Amino acid sequence: MVVTALVLAVIPGHRGWFDIGVYYGTVRHWFETGQLYDYVRPGTAYGFTYPPFAAVCMLPMRLFGWHPAIAVGVVLSAVATALLLYWLVDPIARRRGWCRWYAFGLAACLCGLSNPVRDTFSFGQVNLLLVALVFADRQLADSRWKFMSGVGIGLAAAIKLTPALFIVHLLITRQWRAAGTATVTALGATGLGFLIGPEVSRQFWTATLWDTDRVGGFANMSNQSLQGLIARLGPQLPGRALWVAASLAVLAIWAHRLHRATRAGDTLAAYSLTGLACCLVSPITWVHHLVWVLPALVVLAEVALRERRRGLLTVSWLLQLVISSGMVWLWHPDGRTPGTLFGGSAYVLLTFTLLVAMPIRDRPDEPFKGLAAETHVADPVTASEPRPGRPDKRPAAVG
Repeated sequence: MVVTALVLAVIPGHRGWFDIGVYYGTVRHWFETGQLYDYVRPGTAYGFTYPPFAAVCMLPMRLFGWHPAIAVGVVLSAVATALLLYWLVDPIARRRGWCRWYAFGLAACLCGLSNPVRDTFSFGQVNLLLVALVFADRQLADSRWKFMSGVGIGLAAAIKLTPALFIVHLLITRQWRAAGTATVTALGATGLGFLIGPEVSRQFWTATLWDTDRVGGFANMSNQSLQGLIARLGPQLPGRALWVAASLAVLAIWAHRLHRATRAGDTLAAYSLTGLACCLVSPITWVHHLVWVLPALVVLAEVALRERRRGLLTVSWLLQLVISSGMVWLWHPDGRTPGTLFGGSAYVLLTFTLLVAMPIRDRPDEPFKGLAAETHVADPVTASEPRPGRPDKRPAAVG
């Protein structure tokens, strides 16, 4: 933990709370002028890009001074991170009989070192809050509060459009009630935005949403989406058509693997796959958006430990090193060297690799029982035989 604190203290790249400055200025500008999307942070070309409901959620910022607003933002992100780590890591620690506080502390250090988490805190972004809202629905799905499952996804989709893919996730996995709840919540929240700001809502949905120049250039090294990778390949390519084709291919892979995860009963892998797909198909995926990759890294590490696969554990550490390195900033978007195309797009390549190859666990919630319980793929001779006291169920493959 001391090493992590020292690294965070000296590592370059502090963002000066830039995004929370945009939110803070936008809310005040909205109150003073009635306009939302013509605000530009002084000295920059950047303004507010989220739907009006997001601005509604940020209205309490008007009650705070600048430094208290930063403090509140940091606390909210810290609480969201703690909840995510508890939901992701604590079940693994309990199954394997680890000290739960030690597992949580180690996971917190690795999480804090990752580039997306560092940037989320340093920019004052909302990404971790959105991930927490979505994964709260996963927690609710198996609780007595199941009737509320879908509310978190609906709110996240209304705040920032990319998480709307999780509504499709619920439909594909036949969670009809949760999908309906998420849809109604998203529409209701969007309607609240129209009610509070009808003019700015019309402006957003008819004009601002389609103005991609507001969010920066696609080729920017921070854009680790498929669109960003394509833009860096060269301006001579049919960027829009190639992006659509690549996105459709990614969505097909995602739907296939989502079905496999659902059949295996691995809901964490299922939600992780959808988060990866969100990052890939979004036109703009800044580095701080890649907090959606973290659950997939947890799945990968857990499989490596469960199956005692040293090679897979090495890959897990390597991916953690890559996502923590900030290596994409070592290149420039106007270069056409292999280093620019691969090192400068390392995060999007990592995201795609996880989407395609992240292991899917068979019945991951069963208690850990030693080496026998660690075997992920059943013996092919006995796999088709019903187990005593258990309904016949085909084991899920890894891949």
